[in-house]
Amino acid sequence: MTAEAVEPLRQRSFQEEQPAIPAQSMPNRSPLELLIMARQGLSQAAEEPREGQRYATAHLAALRAAAAVLAIRARPVTGQRNQVTNVWGLLIRVAPELREWAEFFAVTARKRTVAESGVPQVVTAREADDLLRDADHFVTVVTELIGLR
Repeated sequence: MTAEAVEPLRQRSFQEEQPAIPAQSMPNRSPLELLIMARQGLSQAAEEPREGQRYATAHLAALRAAAAVLAIRARPVTGQRNQVTNVWGLLIRVAPELREWAEFFAVTARKRTVAESGVPQVVTAREADDLLRDADHFVTVVTELIGLR
């Protein structure tokens, strides 16, 4: 087989290895932009005096980091409907090595939604601080995983 014939096989193999997700689930920003936004969100969360908002902002930073992984590892497919539409479920498909992180943040997502709505005392200061530390660690893991620093 000639080198010219092998190259399309390599390209096809790489694309076939990338999990396909519905195009509407793909992020609109580049992985670098998403990681910058995640880091900015972590900084904002660290300065937020209200526990609920600190929790929600830290969780959003983790979501942006997860979206950066999707932007790199997933292949958008138009017209395909998929039952998994949340970022955490999609993250497990495209980066199985991040399964524990995805499951953790999926569990905390409901509390984030309630905290964002302004319901008082949904999270304690300790829970907000813990989630901020976890989100910071996750953003660091993602940054190293995708090779951006």
